[in-house]
Amino acid sequence: QVQLVESGGGLVQAGGSLRLSCAASGRTFSSYHSGWFRQAPGKEREFVALITRSTGSTYYADSVKGRFTISRDNAKITVYLQMNSLKPEDTAVYYCAAALGWSISGSDYDYWGQGTLVTVSS
Repeated sequence: QVQLVESGGGLVQAGGSLRLSCAASGRTFSSYHSGWFRQAPGKEREFVALITRSTGSTYYADSVKGRFTISRDNAKITVYLQMNSLKPEDTAVYYCAAALGWSISGSDYDYWGQGTLVTVSS
């Protein structure tokens, strides 16, 4: 069993930065790949970024590539999402998730956090 708790959301002006954290618990977390997803009001959930469990390889949605960075601290069992050059269209609830298999599809993820709201004002 894995529990995930996000933090770090808030209100920021366009062009600003935020860092989201996802604290994990459960001794099997190291067996999982970690991903970030987001859901804007009235829209479907979408993939943002993922980091693999062993090599730390990363993969990003085109919409955030070059602006967002996902990282993982295995000692602290925490996954981060550094978000720079934020745009109003980045406004959404951001969720971290864990999956046994490499995937950008939310349906393949086994565990989810409760989400943290990011609001970017223009």
